Amino acid sequence: MTVSDTKTAIPYYGGEKESLFFTEGVRAFLLFVGSLIAFLLFWEIGARADWFAKGMPTASETLSELWWWITNPFFNNGPNDLGIGWNLLISLRRVAIGYFLASIVAVPLGILMGISSIARKGFNPYVQLLKPISPLAWLPLGLYIFRDSEITGVFIIFISSIWPTLINTAFGVANVDKDYLDVAQTLGASRLRTIFKVIIPAALPNIVSGLRISMGIAWLVIVAAEMLLGTGLGYFIWNEWNNLYIPNILVAIFIIGLVGLILDSIFAAVERFVVFGRNS
Repeated sequence: MTVSDTKTAIPYYGGEKESLFFTEGVRAFLLFVGSLIAFLLFWEIGARADWFAKGMPTASETLSELWWWITNPFFNNGPNDLGIGWNLLISLRRVAIGYFLASIVAVPLGILMGISSIARKGFNPYVQLLKPISPLAWLPLGLYIFRDSEITGVFIIFISSIWPTLINTAFGVANVDKDYLDVAQTLGASRLRTIFKVIIPAALPNIVSGLRISMGIAWLVIVAAEMLLGTGLGYFIWNEWNNLYIPNILVAIFIIGLVGLILDSIFAAVERFVVFGRNS
């Protein structure tokens, strides 16, 4: 008997015969739900059995606190006792302003660096010098210069989120297919028209990718910076730590992660749209 004569039953998981229940999306969802339930059970049992640090809240207690904050997000009992909805809006406002300012600087400057080798060599030392600096290292300087927590928060977002967009834009522009540029030159397109009609559309996937990374960094940084700024989700966490109430800290961490997931999903959808448009 040859190898080809043997028949082994191999489960079929693809193609048209794949049932709705066993699609990849359904299996991924079931894996997510199953792992989440297992994690919550482990957390609940571990907290009740004192497997973790003393005072660690149970999963049920944390979920109860989460539900309370979701159903009461916008109370205002003074600047140091705001609902988590107000703190979230404060953080989002700072991120939006700082991120917008960083984007309108990074994209044009990145295009210039991608087009001109002189600009790239002239500005690259600044990029390499400032890019590795921790965002929190700028915080004392910002507070000293601006003497205002709101402006300082925006400044921290600006100085932290500008680099991924700048670098990705310059890379995308510098690596535009030379054939596109040759065709534009052959058709007599001006330099400005070539930039707007050829270079920017060709580099758009890289630009959007940089914007996506910058948004992730901006949301990551603002929470840490706000612990010293007096308002926002970062300050909410710091205030709850001073009160030694861990459930509210976990609630804030969950909300921060959820908002970050939503923001990244929006940019991921834009990124897929841009890539699809270019491929089509």
